[in-house]
Order: sequence, then structure tokens, then C-alpha cells
Amino acid sequence: MKLKYIGVLLLAIVLAFLYFFINPNEVNFLPKCPLYATTGIYCPGCGSQRATHQLLNFNFLGVVQQNALYIIGLFIIGYHLIISGVNYFFKKKYYNYIYHSKTPIVLLILIIIFWILRNIPYYPFNLLAPK
Repeated sequence: MKLKYIGVLLLAIVLAFLYFFINPNEVNFLPKCPLYATTGIYCPGCGSQRATHQLLNFNFLGVVQQNALYIIGLFIIGYHLIISGVNYFFKKKYYNYIYHSKTPIVLLILIIIFWILRNIPYYPFNLLAPK
């Protein structure tokens, strides 16, 4: 079990170094979004590779310009890690709202709304499209 966690941690470190030093805008070997490549429609995840590069280089405005939903995802992951860590290390029983039955529905609605809005080619919606 620990070997699996060590492998995942090593993979995350390698990917972080890759995205820290390599700008996805400047290379062709990183995967492109298949939906955008075939249809020209931005998916909810379009710009996430560039947002990761911007985040690792501490350019927070660049992260928002690439994918605003990325920030919400980071907050959700951070919330989950903090609540899980506090519950585990301090033997607390704080409720993690990520496991609430309505959370996936709310997140799905948020993602679909973001997906629709970022594909409207008029101001202010075009600000949601990756740069």
C-alpha cells in the first residue's frame, strides 16, 4: 500500500518539474484537448496544462486567464485535504461536505454552466476562454 503512495508521489513530482520548466504553449509533445482539436469547442478542462504551468511559476492571474474553474478545483482539493488531515491527525470528526449527496450534482451543474459560458464568443463570456 505504501509503495503505491510513493509511486503516486514520485509521479506528481516528475509532472510538477515537467510543467514548471516546460511551457505547454511552446512545445508540441504535450497532449492537446481532443474536443477542441476536432470541434473548436472549449471543454471545461481546456487550458489546465497552461494553468498548471502558470501556477507552478506563481502567476495566479495567468491561472485564472487559462481556466477559472481550475482555481475552484484547487480550493475543493485543498478543503478535502485539510478536513481529512485534521480528522486524521487530531482525531476529530468534522464533516467533509465533499461526501454530501448533493455535492456531485452542484459540481456538475457548475461545470456545465462554465462549459457553456466559456464558449459564448461575446464579452464578458469570452474572458472565460483560455488565452
